[in-house]
Amino acid sequence: MSDIQATRIHHNIDRHLAERPDNPAVIDFDGRRLSYRDYAAAVTQAEAVLSEAGVVAGDRVLIVAENSLAAIAFVFACSRLDAWAVPANARMTAAELERIRQHATPRAVVYTVKASPDAAEHAKADAAQDQDGAFGTVGFSTPFDSAPQPVEPGLAQVGVVLYTTGTTGAPKGVMLTHGNLLFAGKSSAELRDMTPTDTVYGALPMTHVFGLASMVVAASHGGACIRLQPRFSAEALYNALREDVTILPAVPQMHAHLMHYTKAQGYTRLEGSGLRYVSSGAAPLDPAWKRSAEAFYGIPLQNGYGMTETTAGVCATRNAIGNPDVSVGYALPGVDIKLDEAIGGQNDGVGEILTRGPHIMRGYFRNPEETAKVLLPDGYLRTGDLGKFDENGMLHIVGRSKELIIRSGFNVYPQEVEKALNDHPSVVLAAVIGRTVEGGNEEVLAFVQVADPAAVTEDELKTHVAGSLSSYKRPSKIVITDRLPAAATGKILKNRLIETFRDRL
Repeated sequence: MSDIQATRIHHNIDRHLAERPDNPAVIDFDGRRLSYRDYAAAVTQAEAVLSEAGVVAGDRVLIVAENSLAAIAFVFACSRLDAWAVPANARMTAAELERIRQHATPRAVVYTVKASPDAAEHAKADAAQDQDGAFGTVGFSTPFDSAPQPVEPGLAQVGVVLYTTGTTGAPKGVMLTHGNLLFAGKSSAELRDMTPTDTVYGALPMTHVFGLASMVVAASHGGACIRLQPRFSAEALYNALREDVTILPAVPQMHAHLMHYTKAQGYTRLEGSGLRYVSSGAAPLDPAWKRSAEAFYGIPLQNGYGMTETTAGVCATRNAIGNPDVSVGYALPGVDIKLDEAIGGQNDGVGEILTRGPHIMRGYFRNPEETAKVLLPDGYLRTGDLGKFDENGMLHIVGRSKELIIRSGFNVYPQEVEKALNDHPSVVLAAVIGRTVEGGNEEVLAFVQVADPAAVTEDELKTHVAGSLSSYKRPSKIVITDRLPAAATGKILKNRLIETFRDRL
């Protein structure tokens, strides 16, 4: 089966089953190795479980999961039935999961009980029954009667709904079509020059768009093997890189922890690895950190930009090692981007990033009001992110439009302040936000994660950034800690910073 004919994500598995059934496809979290024949069998048995429970086309299937064969087998099984997979991270609280469940009204709920102690706890609370198969063991329940959505022809059928990590307001379930997912997987695989000889490290949560599209679906497009890791461990990644991993999609926090772990083993760089492609996403790069990462890996560190509503990919780099570029690169083939400089700019070329193309979501499930706010009549999506183009036409992310800090009438972009802090050798990560003060002005607050909080002082960091930031951009307060609140993806949860560190502000 040619990928040109594919209209569902499971067609990728079918193609490799026909062309290379004995090739390695999955290394599960417990070390079990599966060929594409085994992979397809696991999907078939997951499909049977869903069918026997009465799941039909247009039904939603909630998959409470951490990375495992069971999780991805049920995603592809939903594709075979034209049901909508709704992956949700098992580390969510019971209340967070219940909000998703009440909004999505799934016909069935799947819990990856062997891969995740949290999923096992949620399954127990739901009185879910164990189901066994080639996919492993899952907890299974059927909380709602069937209420299917219409089935769309071709690529327009919704394949996955991913709920965004908002803390207030109505849930926002991003509807991604099979066309979205196939485009994203193909783009990611081609960007990485992925082949059936590759092994992709799968630690990014497949319940989030980066892990699902750029890791799971991309591997299925390229015929690569995916090595699944439910939770990130620097030790596990270090060992995997020295064993068989050739492609590493990650976020800066993963890279930082791996480098610290390797240094603790007595090495300054990665040795004995077949790694040929490494990328960083979900957070900005700064030049000094990028140089350190490339020296560590010995290959170029690529950057990219995307969001759930764009099925992960909008832009990406293909730089040579040593290139000082810290942009997110050019738009992917088939993707349009432009800037709305009426939002967030001060005649400095900064504007809100708008994008359109085959990567744009169908909309927010059961939320037409929020959909109308971001999807424009001409097909462009308002990302809410601020960016600017450099002289070469590459995009640089400046920050979120909602995170823009207005201090004494001047725009302060948090990422610029974060870059200045990240340049300090003791800083692992930095997060900057604004807080309203008396008179309607805003102050700049910084939160920095360091390996040893006793090794650096607030005054030292303030002196450090004074050399690169104008006075109005400098933080009025810097909180030093050994851990910042983060989502399962590693993304810093800025909305929790003040609450977490209230007693230190």
